[in-house]
Amino acid sequence: MFTRYLSGLSTASRMARKISFINYKGGVGKTSLIVNTAAALAKLGKRVLLFDFDTQSNASIWLLKLDRWNKINATGEGAIFSIFEPGRAQVKDMIIKDVVEGKTGEKLLPGLDLVPTTFNLVDLENEYNGDPKRPPYLVFYEQLAAVEANYDFILFDCPPNILRASQCGVFSSNEIYVPANPDALSLIGFTLLVEKLHKFHQLSASFRKSAMGLPAQVHGIIFNSIKSGVDIEVPKMRMQLRLNQFKTAKRAAPVAKIFDTQIRDAMVVRRAVALGLPVALVSAEATDAGPAGDNVISDYRKLAGEIIQQVPA
Repeated sequence: MFTRYLSGLSTASRMARKISFINYKGGVGKTSLIVNTAAALAKLGKRVLLFDFDTQSNASIWLLKLDRWNKINATGEGAIFSIFEPGRAQVKDMIIKDVVEGKTGEKLLPGLDLVPTTFNLVDLENEYNGDPKRPPYLVFYEQLAAVEANYDFILFDCPPNILRASQCGVFSSNEIYVPANPDALSLIGFTLLVEKLHKFHQLSASFRKSAMGLPAQVHGIIFNSIKSGVDIEVPKMRMQLRLNQFKTAKRAAPVAKIFDTQIRDAMVVRRAVALGLPVALVSAEATDAGPAGDNVISDYRKLAGEIIQQVPA
């Protein structure tokens, strides 16, 4: 803990990179991508805070395991919705430090923190009636400012829409990464996402301050859950063409790219969910390692390195 404190002092003046992971197509493996990328960044010594804005709560259940998550779900205390309703909670007080624990409570992955969600987050979309002059994304952004200097990366797991929960992550982000599969629906989802982002940025423009910088645009597309033997060159070419069109229209960041690293489909990812661990902490013999340790763990490690090297626009 003392080491993390000193590290925080040395970087407090730097702004965290805030990244939303989102695609309008569901089922692209977004949660497995963001959880394991967050873990890989932490393994590389980065201080990472993960926000779960997806009502399904998959990232929260995965990292907390069901028994710890059930306690939060039963009361709602400590879940992200509580900053809106009843509205007395603060983001800074619900951060679960070094969230990944072993059977006896030992900390297994220092540097990866979580703000969890529960099923009641769905109420933010329909039943929450806040001050229209302070939409939920503004409430969240103001509270986030109190903690962001403590981190190198803040990641937002967003559902496949731009409704209120996703808006909190998108409004606070500087970058957006799009998980994709090599199929036509991922391309359609990406296209729809960019259109919806443009509309949301217009809607929220009056709440932005100059210090926030430009509204978040797509900075990267990550091909995920690639099955063995599948040729992705044609889907990748089509995605690149669409990305180029958006860049020309200034609807995507000038530095936006398809990441070189592709995440393979692997049984160990599903086993990791059952164990409540990121794949990087699953035993080596269970990782389907190829030559020289070539496996899905190395995919996430390479992706984390590529993200670190990515220069935000």
